[in-house]
Amino acid sequence: MENGAQKTPAIITPPSTPVPKVGVAVFLLNGSKVLLGKRLSPVGHSTFALPGGHLEFGESFEECAAREVKEETGLEIDKTEYLTVTNNVISEKVHTVCIFIRAVLADVNQKPETLEPGKCAGWDWYEWNNLPEPLFGPLEDMVQSGFNPFPVTAS
Repeated sequence: MENGAQKTPAIITPPSTPVPKVGVAVFLLNGSKVLLGKRLSPVGHSTFALPGGHLEFGESFEECAAREVKEETGLEIDKTEYLTVTNNVISEKVHTVCIFIRAVLADVNQKPETLEPGKCAGWDWYEWNNLPEPLFGPLEDMVQSGFNPFPVTAS
């Protein structure tokens, strides 16, 4: 101690090890269509993906879904509902646990905007049985497994 001040010891941080991140992806439905955007980020570049992003500290899945859709597309959503979770090891440095949410437009007259042009080339609505290619890996895996985001209707 010098002049009554304590010296703070240096903190040595170990080399960083990749850790999984939690993501939320939104099946935003409009009739028989789902909203997809063409990714521009290094992970999954030029593939089509759902709107979504990383869960922030203290956020609920539904809050994250609404925030991410608003930030990326300008759309307000409603009737958010948990669907499923997937564990995605995308590369040796990218591992995400993705929470999938289903939602609908709060107002059907809204049109998606490309609010993050550095991350997405644009948004459009696609028929579930006629999706664009290539799909982002985790979404492709779900489609190949026969997953259907649309609610089952009673006959």
